[in-house]
Amino acid sequence: MAKSSGENGPRAPAAAGSLSGTRENLAQAPDAATADELSSLGSDSEANGFAEHRIDKFGFIVVSQGAEDALEEVPLEVLRQRESKWLDMLNNWDKWMAKKHKKIRLRCQKGIPPSLRGRAWQYLSGGKVKLQQNPGKFDELDRSPGDPKWLDVIERDLHRQFPFHEMFVSRGGHGQQDLFRVLKAYTLYRPEEGYCQAQAPIAAVLLMHMPAEQAFWCLVQICEKYLPGYYSEKLEAIQLDGEILFSLLQKVSPVAHKHLSRQKIDPLLYMTEWFMCAFARTLPWSSVLRVWDMFFCEGVKIIFRVGLVLLKHALGSPEKLKACQGQYETIEQLRSLSPKITQEAFLVQEVVELPLTERQIEREHLIQLRRWQETRGELQCRSPPRLHGAKAILDAEPGPRGALQPSPSIRLPPDIPLPSSKAKAKPLKQAQKEQKQTKASGHLDKLPAPSQTTAVTAAGDASAPQNVTLKDPASQGPVCQDSAPQDLAHHCSQESLTSQESEDTYL
Repeated sequence: MAKSSGENGPRAPAAAGSLSGTRENLAQAPDAATADELSSLGSDSEANGFAEHRIDKFGFIVVSQGAEDALEEVPLEVLRQRESKWLDMLNNWDKWMAKKHKKIRLRCQKGIPPSLRGRAWQYLSGGKVKLQQNPGKFDELDRSPGDPKWLDVIERDLHRQFPFHEMFVSRGGHGQQDLFRVLKAYTLYRPEEGYCQAQAPIAAVLLMHMPAEQAFWCLVQICEKYLPGYYSEKLEAIQLDGEILFSLLQKVSPVAHKHLSRQKIDPLLYMTEWFMCAFARTLPWSSVLRVWDMFFCEGVKIIFRVGLVLLKHALGSPEKLKACQGQYETIEQLRSLSPKITQEAFLVQEVVELPLTERQIEREHLIQLRRWQETRGELQCRSPPRLHGAKAILDAEPGPRGALQPSPSIRLPPDIPLPSSKAKAKPLKQAQKEQKQTKASGHLDKLPAPSQTTAVTAAGDASAPQNVTLKDPASQGPVCQDSAPQDLAHHCSQESLTSQESEDTYL
């Protein structure tokens, strides 16, 4: 089934089968009737018959009457306030991460504003830094031909990824083309790992929020930092995490743990797609986005928490187990989760309140790894250590790096000073008045030099570039910011010409 709808809005597509230890069974194509209908639609919504279909706010096509029910809406005033706060954080990201990481975490739990979600994911994951550290790398990979053995598999999977989303509805449309580019680039970037089908929905979700190059680097961060080893050939990391999840379930919901033990149901049968796709094919879409907001900030701990919450509420009481007398009924219960469990507000609240820490996960990881080595020997795939969220990724960044700078999109004449903070706003206004007086009296030597150009960010950040010196005629002394390298203007214009234009389309 390609996509289902519940009481709480559109659901991500749910697969009909499990991986069963392979990388070839994850994605399922839509049924024939649905495929025929969708293949007639092109990538341009207006030019290809989309007028007959309604599109929900996430970009999914509403194919049946009543499928699009009321979603929880954040009041507009609250949304604007959150956008303002996030803009301030993004424009001063390094400072916030260094001193106010807990505040970032709380704001991710409340939900990132849709207009800034893609940009925030890039900053949280470290994808923005990777892009800056590897200029032109994606274009180089994009121009390379690629390995035919992976290209064929990727081609077959493209139409299976969110076929009811306007971006991927058309075979050969711009969405599928970008998805192919990102997945092909990853097989070239990590040829020893290649391609795994579970990477396709991950990349597709990223492409819904950002251009292909940014999506590629976020995918790299997910595969290397958040979920290392998940997409390797033997799937050893996901098997190990299945054992960790099952062990943690004993403390969270003894009833559910006992039932799954009695039925002898391997964790891979129900958690593989959950974890490998980060619930992108399991939950209603509004819940998927909220889970990803927290996941990018806090790491795999969020994935474990969501899995434990679903198991607890699906199998955690005798009443619910009455309908789960055998293995088949139990698996079906976990594949057809109640809308009440997956509803955005309920799920997020349960996830936030579940007392599960990174330390508990790592302690259980060592226990399960020891058991694995005793029964199966050493792991064949040696993955890098898992990093638990944005702060850990930032702290692990090797060596010094340049601070993330907001990209200016509005440039002001040199004779208009820019206040660096609210505290300095008043004296600078007085400076403006006095500058006008100096113009009238012919004392032009007190104005800033024409080469000193100021810029304002699109976010409305009121911080002046670091290499600008403003003279205050009242005090005859300079009002200076800390000096910085002289190539700031070059950096700003270069950034504006490269990634900012495409990134702005997603804001």
